[in-house]
Amino acid sequence: MKKTTDVLILGSGIAGLTLAIKTAEARPDLKISVITKTEQGESNTRYAQGGVAAVWDKAVDTHQKHIDDTLDAGDGLCDKDVVRIVVEEGPSRVKEIIEWGTRFDKNKNQDDYNLGKEGGHSENRILHYKDLTGWEIQRALMEKTKALPNVEVHEHYFAINLLTPHHLGYNITRVTPNIECYGAYILDKTDGDIITFLSRVTVVATGGAGQIYRNTTNPVIATGDGIAMLYRAKGRIESMEFVQFHPTALYNPAGENPDFLVSEAVRGYGAILRDIEGNEFMHRYDHRKSLAPRDIVARAIDNEMKISGADHLYLDCTHLDKEGFYAHFPTIYDKCMSLGIDPMKDYIPVTPACHYMCGGIKVDQEGQTSIKRLYACGECTYTGLHGANRLASNSLLEAMVYAHRIHLNIMKGVEKYDLKMEIPDWDATGTMEPKEMVLITQSMKELKEIMSSYVGIVRSNVRLKRALDRLKLLYEETEELYRSTAISPQLCELRNLISIGYLVSRSASMRRESRGLHFTTDYPEEKDFIDVTIL
Repeated sequence: MKKTTDVLILGSGIAGLTLAIKTAEARPDLKISVITKTEQGESNTRYAQGGVAAVWDKAVDTHQKHIDDTLDAGDGLCDKDVVRIVVEEGPSRVKEIIEWGTRFDKNKNQDDYNLGKEGGHSENRILHYKDLTGWEIQRALMEKTKALPNVEVHEHYFAINLLTPHHLGYNITRVTPNIECYGAYILDKTDGDIITFLSRVTVVATGGAGQIYRNTTNPVIATGDGIAMLYRAKGRIESMEFVQFHPTALYNPAGENPDFLVSEAVRGYGAILRDIEGNEFMHRYDHRKSLAPRDIVARAIDNEMKISGADHLYLDCTHLDKEGFYAHFPTIYDKCMSLGIDPMKDYIPVTPACHYMCGGIKVDQEGQTSIKRLYACGECTYTGLHGANRLASNSLLEAMVYAHRIHLNIMKGVEKYDLKMEIPDWDATGTMEPKEMVLITQSMKELKEIMSSYVGIVRSNVRLKRALDRLKLLYEETEELYRSTAISPQLCELRNLISIGYLVSRSASMRRESRGLHFTTDYPEEKDFIDVTIL
């Protein structure tokens, strides 16, 4: 079965929907198809609590200050040109989503926005909507999308593989030049049919891959599908070793997936990190104390937990104004209270959790991947903005800026690309219905344990080798299952996550230094230059 479209967008978060809206409004004659594997509102965007960083109050803030903060957090690996592009173009993109209906909190006089401050920022520049900023942006984008007749959102559609010349019988290797993408094989989860979805251009906006770890703030759909598909299509992947762990996920001994995030904005509001005995400790690690960048704070908490043997530390909000705290963080307050924790009286137990992938699909300044007719934007990409560590609240900004730039690039001439109708339909010959889901679920558990134990906040050569050895066995078992059984979303997600686990572990083993989010006990110092690109 074949379907055709002009622009195929895989993913319905802030990156995918921003691109869909802009392209649909500029070209009502084009058909825009958005693919989402669950429901439209479920994405990493929805779970972004903190907000959007943008230079707004020019009386005290400047583009250069935001640039300097981003470069400092990125620990020497940011692309300076990209940082300037995102910081300078960002405020215009924020104004656009406000025009589309996004609400941000105002000050008491209601005459301007109430700007927050987070770790690594030198000024108050975070626009937010309580502690539900991502949810609010997603809401506004979804309402805007529904009003556009040439945008079709396909819910419960799962992208399996990108369509490249390989499907026409050509031998594709990682050194083959001029690879093109013609669309994707898509599984319709409602009836099990696999659709050959052909497109003039394709955009990967599939979000992150936090589900490779046992503890993550990412939703269960964050399985790295886009990065894994591009890797299988022989595209360029970069800097996968830089996995950002949020320092303060809510510790719940009963277990949750995803972990509940206690926003960095809480520390920006004045909360203090304390050890298991109730003592402050961040002054021993950084002069900015609890407002140090996430990589420093996460490693400090990890180290304190290892020293004490505790499985969590504390975030102290007891000295903060209750009315103000609840006004800013109602969701966090209510969540804590539901677990018997009163933030105004009790310390909040916190633990680090996988939060954001700073590496991913390598794109240029227009969002073009190494594969022609294929773009990417959002968390699945490596643009060079984040370098070795993402500055808080820069991710939503990056997604909007790159969605806009891809839109402009597509507008230059999407018509020049034809639809490759000769692409064959999916071949299911020789497969059978899967009989033992336990094989998939147990392999998923093994993957999470491998990555959490050996490729976490602190790494070493022996841990990484053990991870790669275990991952190789998991890969071989899963590929055999993939070849011999019918396609299911669970099997595809497992396959993708194993690929992501390999890319993170392999990249970490290649970076023989400690920098940003990557810390290894075997190479504790920074080095001048190390290139970690997986072609």
